[in-house]
Amino acid sequence: MNGPMRRKSWLLLLLMGLLIALIAPAPSAANAASLMLDKLRLPPGFHITVLTDAVPSAREMALGRYAGGRGILYVGSMSAGGKVYAVELDQGHAKAVHTIATGLEMPVGVAYRNGQLYVSAVSRILRLDDIDDKLSNPPAPVVVTDRFPTETHHGWKFIAFGPDGWLYVPVGAPCNICNPDARFANIQRMKPDGSAIEVVARGVRNSVGFDWHPTDQSLWFTDNGRDMMGDDMPSDKLNHVEKVGQHFGYPYCHQGDTLDPELGKGRKCAEFVPPVIKLGPHVASLGMRFYTGKQFPADYRNNAFIAEHGSWNRGKKIGYRVMRVVFDSQGHAVKQEPFVEGWLQTDNSGKEVVWGRPVDVLGLPDGSLLISDDLAGAIYRVTYDGKSSS
Repeated sequence: MNGPMRRKSWLLLLLMGLLIALIAPAPSAANAASLMLDKLRLPPGFHITVLTDAVPSAREMALGRYAGGRGILYVGSMSAGGKVYAVELDQGHAKAVHTIATGLEMPVGVAYRNGQLYVSAVSRILRLDDIDDKLSNPPAPVVVTDRFPTETHHGWKFIAFGPDGWLYVPVGAPCNICNPDARFANIQRMKPDGSAIEVVARGVRNSVGFDWHPTDQSLWFTDNGRDMMGDDMPSDKLNHVEKVGQHFGYPYCHQGDTLDPELGKGRKCAEFVPPVIKLGPHVASLGMRFYTGKQFPADYRNNAFIAEHGSWNRGKKIGYRVMRVVFDSQGHAVKQEPFVEGWLQTDNSGKEVVWGRPVDVLGLPDGSLLISDDLAGAIYRVTYDGKSSS
């Protein structure tokens, strides 16, 4: 083959390679996640699948219109270009994924009410009207309120409508440990139009998950403990609000029994509401929901599931799992135990490997449980049929 022909052949091969690269889907962390489901451990009779792996940085989930096994799942994000997603559901499968907003500031939180989707964006709460019917051509977000602080440290917000019809919005501390002004370290609520904002709970360092108990409608929430007090201190907490305005300790007392070495002088932990359960040090307890479905065994009813995002500043990693908090028939939380774990692995060399980070949990009307994972950009679906995996 002469020189010109050889050059033409190489050029043709190069162009074909580029064409293949453009056409072929690029591998992603989410695709890897779907290949590692065999690493996940669940109780006997439970099974987990990938609902979708097309939601980068997936955070809080909210269910929109749903009937007959078909509906819409809304998903916020932390670091995916400010995107909010809508996942079309059909009989437990993802039919399509739409991006319905983009360019927002940490739109982690999503809450659905009467055809309207509320989205948190640090200082603002936004609303997308009649969104169920406009997935392909979503409306511009309407500003409900812009009265929240602009600080981004713990500025992302899990939001949800309570049984009282008010929108609950946490405002985290703008620091690891400090004594911030009254705007911070609390959980607030407001009417759907953004008016009448009031504080529900104080002394809350950073809550990224809460729900209301199915029997008495009281508020329960997770709270992340401070950093830089060592590997095993302090613990994250599961708290219970029994009356409006209670103080849960931050920044003076941690995990209900340990005064802060910097800010706890002259205070007593007895001044504050203790946690119902210590969830573990640095596990990053985020989304929590009570299970009210009928697919899982009866003793799971009214239990809470909590997504542990996993530690970042601990010598040995911990978390990276979904925990189950068991409640007795009187509505008391009695213990916690792993429900899904295995996103944290140890390779052959002894190195810790993280391939997924659970963020939120959400029950579907069919009784299955969804789990969002912002590292893999995936949403998993857990089902129960009582049969052991082969």
